[in-house]
Amino acid sequence: MSRRTLVTGLGVIAPTGLGVEEYWAATLAGRNAIRRITRFDPSPYPARLAGEISGFDAAAHLPGRLLPQTDRMTRLALVAADWAFADAGVVPAHLPEYDVGVITAGHSGGFEFGQNELRALWSKGGQYVSAYQSFAWFYAVNSGQISIRGGLRGPSSVVVSDQAGGLDALAQARRQIRKGTSVVISGAVDASLCPWGWVAQLTSGRLSTSEDPDRAYLPFDERAAGHVSGEGGALLVLEAEEHAVGRDAPRVYGEIAGHASTVDPRPGSDRAPTLQHAIELALADAGTDPGDIDVVFADAAAVPDLDRAEAEAITKVFGVHGVPVTAPKTTTGRLYSGAAPLDLAAALLSLRDGVIPPTTGSTPSPRYDIDLVTGAPRPAPVRAALVLARGHGGFNSALVVRTAPTPTAARKA
Repeated sequence: MSRRTLVTGLGVIAPTGLGVEEYWAATLAGRNAIRRITRFDPSPYPARLAGEISGFDAAAHLPGRLLPQTDRMTRLALVAADWAFADAGVVPAHLPEYDVGVITAGHSGGFEFGQNELRALWSKGGQYVSAYQSFAWFYAVNSGQISIRGGLRGPSSVVVSDQAGGLDALAQARRQIRKGTSVVISGAVDASLCPWGWVAQLTSGRLSTSEDPDRAYLPFDERAAGHVSGEGGALLVLEAEEHAVGRDAPRVYGEIAGHASTVDPRPGSDRAPTLQHAIELALADAGTDPGDIDVVFADAAAVPDLDRAEAEAITKVFGVHGVPVTAPKTTTGRLYSGAAPLDLAAALLSLRDGVIPPTTGSTPSPRYDIDLVTGAPRPAPVRAALVLARGHGGFNSALVVRTAPTPTAARKA
């Protein structure tokens, strides 16, 4: 049996819903979670909207000893990991200790924790700074804390390539499974909605300054003027096919079939962006033709030049209006490293339910020759999906996911 990589569990934690089904129902309904920021006073800043997670009580899900050690980002990630393992029916403690790894992506790290400790340092003195500051801010802390909590001693690492990192981490997990690891939990959760994190995000020059939540994040629209940030993401349980078959895994959402990453040339170069090449390489890695892809989940930067580059890459590979394109992240905001894993979760649910979620709010511009799904969900047989992600600095990542037989069906075959 080949070592195909299957997704057997999802842990979703998003502004639009806590848990897979709550998130998916909100996504299909086009419910917008973008609001004026409440986690701090945004009035001094030019951008004031974000996709915040509400109703999350870390104390209801995690032991009290973990709360003073962890940033909000890590608390969200720990709970998402618990939900993903539960969804997969995997209890790490019941498996050989080196059979389960964790590979996540990071973007900002625990900015809120770090800001609070720096405030204590400046206002009170060094003796008031938590010892946990030594690691709670670190971009690798989610991998570390998930590993410690679950006793995961298999291959573990973190990938840092902005929004593209969410897919790159999953590709790294797939490589580890091909090398012999049975199970890897992978993906990303980000949360840096605090003044320190906000100032850092503003430096990109890509944040929308609109005050209207329904018109602030409009990719592929004539009115596009930047994206809205958010917090959250998804963690996925990736599993070697033979391991899933051997334990009769309760569900298989799909197969991680292909991946590629590229880096754009430096600004000012006369060389073209490389997203198209990433798409072509990912399709080749999956052994899939463009005609086999039923939907593209777009990066959706909502910056005119970046939208044009993405639309051109899609049309050059798939043809003019050649494949449905969607960007459900318009209801959550761009979650940085957590955005693409959340898109991948949505893609897997599209495979499961035969429906493409809409891009809420956007009116497709005629300058982009893409079939953007808007208004309402589009019923369609979805057998394979392409997820795209780009990171600040020229990172591109493309990942193909497709349907896979359930473990029981695979065993009978």
